Amino acid sequence: MTETQSHQSTHDHYHDDYDSPWKEALDAWFPEFIALFFPVIHQEIEWGIPHRFMDKELQQVVRDAKLGRRYADKLIQVWTLEGKETWVLIHVEVQGQSEPDFNERMYVYNYRLFDRYQVDVISLAILTDPSPNFRAGEYRCGRWGCDVQFRFPTVKLLDLGHDWETLEASDNPFTLVVMAHLMAQKNRDG
Repeated sequence: MTETQSHQSTHDHYHDDYDSPWKEALDAWFPEFIALFFPVIHQEIEWGIPHRFMDKELQQVVRDAKLGRRYADKLIQVWTLEGKETWVLIHVEVQGQSEPDFNERMYVYNYRLFDRYQVDVISLAILTDPSPNFRAGEYRCGRWGCDVQFRFPTVKLLDLGHDWETLEASDNPFTLVVMAHLMAQKNRDG
């Protein structure tokens, strides 16, 4: 095994270890996830109508994307309080470093889902990298007066770690996922 293969294997193992708990937690506690990270959005969803995970629909649009790896992507159908169908694309970025094409990838996934299914798609991102300087949430491109601007809400876990007491006091089960991730990151990074 070459050094590159060994590094890639370790890299993949790291992602597998961090990716799976996030996916499982999203499956188990999606409403709690939204309540913790995006409380305004949580208030606009009709939780009396069951939400539905749409993994097959997501795979249809991202399988040929060549914009980097996906980690803990979830597509969930919800209904607004006004009775409008909306799809929520959640991307949990569990990489240990920032990804240069992240904003572009979020834009591509959003427009591909809209183009294919003609339904409102809300893209949300959780950034778990340890860099305080990496911030995402906007993709822009344009030339000669033809411009595209795509903004999406993000939460940086590193920011939540500054208020550990609030995390400990929360009765939201998703805070345990956040705390476990932050502790593992702290132990790994020293």
